[in-house]
Amino acid sequence: MRALGFVWGISGVILLLAFAIYRLAPIAIEVRTMQLTLFQWGVLVFSVLYMAYAEGYKGFHRAFSPRVVQRANYLRDNPRWQHVLLAPAFCMGFIYATRRRQILSIGLTLVIVAFVLIAKQLPQPWRSILDAGVVTGLSLGILSIVYFLVNSLREPGFIRVPPEVPDDSSSQRKPVTSNA
Repeated sequence: MRALGFVWGISGVILLLAFAIYRLAPIAIEVRTMQLTLFQWGVLVFSVLYMAYAEGYKGFHRAFSPRVVQRANYLRDNPRWQHVLLAPAFCMGFIYATRRRQILSIGLTLVIVAFVLIAKQLPQPWRSILDAGVVTGLSLGILSIVYFLVNSLREPGFIRVPPEVPDDSSSQRKPVTSNA
């Protein structure tokens, strides 16, 4: 159960991000067939670079990715069947998280949903330009999760962010340690 929760949590989050890339990439790639003005080319370059920094680096690499892997590590060490079943939601901080983490996770998700609904209304080439940046950021997000995953497996103390679970020591299980 320990390994199942860990693998399902990480892979579920990566699959969710990959599905978003799968849905957005064809729209972003349409930009290759369009006649863009110099201004639109500039906005495309800005969109890709800005989203690589803001979403890929600041959003994923500095905050989301290490926390996802850290929460998966916590789930591996403290498995509960309901958390294992909902491991991707657990790793993203929607369940069994501090109130602050839950509010931030839900709030960010609502902002993203609103952003997606607005972006769908954009005419071409603007939607492709925007989606090119989003695909870049999401792709860097997946790479960031893999980076933290590999490094945390190599060096268990690599990630230094807290898992942000409720401080309920009476209901938390002690991490299982091996005597090998």
